[in-house]
Amino acid sequence: MTRPQSFPSPAAMESPNDTFLAIEHIHKQYPKADGSQFVVLEDINLTIGAQEYVSVIGHSGCGKSTLLRIVAGLEKPSAGHVTLEGKLIRRPGADRMMVFQGYALLPWLTVRDNIRLAVDEVHKHLSKGDRRHLVNEHIHMVNLTAAADKYPHELSGGMKQRVGVARALATRPKMLLLDEPFGALDALTRPKLQTQVLDIWENHRQAVMMITHDIDEALFMSDKIVMLTNGPQATIGQVLTVDLPRPRHIHELRETQKYYDLRNEALDFLERYQ
Repeated sequence: MTRPQSFPSPAAMESPNDTFLAIEHIHKQYPKADGSQFVVLEDINLTIGAQEYVSVIGHSGCGKSTLLRIVAGLEKPSAGHVTLEGKLIRRPGADRMMVFQGYALLPWLTVRDNIRLAVDEVHKHLSKGDRRHLVNEHIHMVNLTAAADKYPHELSGGMKQRVGVARALATRPKMLLLDEPFGALDALTRPKLQTQVLDIWENHRQAVMMITHDIDEALFMSDKIVMLTNGPQATIGQVLTVDLPRPRHIHELRETQKYYDLRNEALDFLERYQ
């Protein structure tokens, strides 16, 4: 079988003026009982392209998820701002959809109805027939057609996470936000779902910001890895460009020296902040 042609990553093709999301001088702090401030994030600056897959890694407590929630509009920064296509992010919006580690499915709704609820809310301008087609298209996209009428308690962890991905993608957001989406999955299910999400992204390119603790996962999926220093007062310590061709095949990547050079560079950074 002939393998698909490899292409350079979007990050390699974009110019500095292709900024889609801009995180500028973000500072986040919380008040303490003694009247002082606990600083979580300090002077975070980052840009993400319209088709760029970016992972954020760092040790526990460094504010990775806090940064993602600020981009999602679920938290407000103490200082600084985030813009999407030049527009200031002030609140959650359908242009940014989030997939949580804990699935966040409504247990009394079937797979189909969990996805339909989001589609009905975001795509009110579409006819019922078009919305139904959109739901079915995304159920098929994540290979859940046979489970469309099952309830969350009847699904495995991997299937639940696929529902979450399908629900997010069905709203046709400009940006996908992933908060450790594979963290709760077992060692066999995790790489399968990583590959499936990456395949979907290859065919429906959009900006992605993913939080992960897994260096191999970040290298496999990302165009760029943003590495945060330890908290409190975490900031960006290094940005690693993953200049590996796409589409990617994990077993082939692990046979290349470039993969291990990048992996060692990321490990060295994390070990400095251990």
